[in-house]
Amino acid sequence: MPIESGRIARAHDLYTRAVFQGEAEGLTTADGLLDAVEADLSLERGRVLHAKFLGDREAGGDPRELVHFEHAATLYRALGDERGEGEARFWIGTYHQVVTGDVALAFPFFEHALELATKTGDTLTMSYAKRHIAFAAQEAGNLAEAREQLEESTRLRRELGFGAGVAANLLALAFIARDDARTGDARALLDEATAEANAAGADGVKAWIEASRAEF
Repeated sequence: MPIESGRIARAHDLYTRAVFQGEAEGLTTADGLLDAVEADLSLERGRVLHAKFLGDREAGGDPRELVHFEHAATLYRALGDERGEGEARFWIGTYHQVVTGDVALAFPFFEHALELATKTGDTLTMSYAKRHIAFAAQEAGNLAEAREQLEESTRLRRELGFGAGVAANLLALAFIARDDARTGDARALLDEATAEANAAGADGVKAWIEASRAEF
């Protein structure tokens, strides 16, 4: 049976050594390798379910999404993988905030995710955590905090060259400007968001922007 390269192949090699060469001490390492694969798989399965939710917005979403994210976080924590744990905890928070609308439950997960991402240099997860912390602040009516968090998220995304994410953030900043009665700024941000989406080839984000223009 062919085994692909990477951690599964390494685990398979350790299994072979244990069975045929008596090197059983490698099996603990094999367990860790497979736990890491399982954690990555769980995280991605959760994200796929979240994307499906964003596509149809079915009330309550799919509860398996949360199960996958929580399982990934547990595995990453056991492995001592703080970067992976931070990413998984961000997604747990996102499930609570976006799917079930429970911002109070979501917020500690965003804070923990930001802490771990900052510690491990995971700039992308930092940008996501700050974006969703901004949404919580906006919902609470704290527009200054929301704007600060989103602007920092946008700066991080520009550094990463994540144009689609920049466009999405500019759209969110436009809504904050609208809520803050800065109508001119809001429209300028929408135009900038469109330009960023076009440059990134982010047709999905561009559709969000165009659908939002009637609200400004």
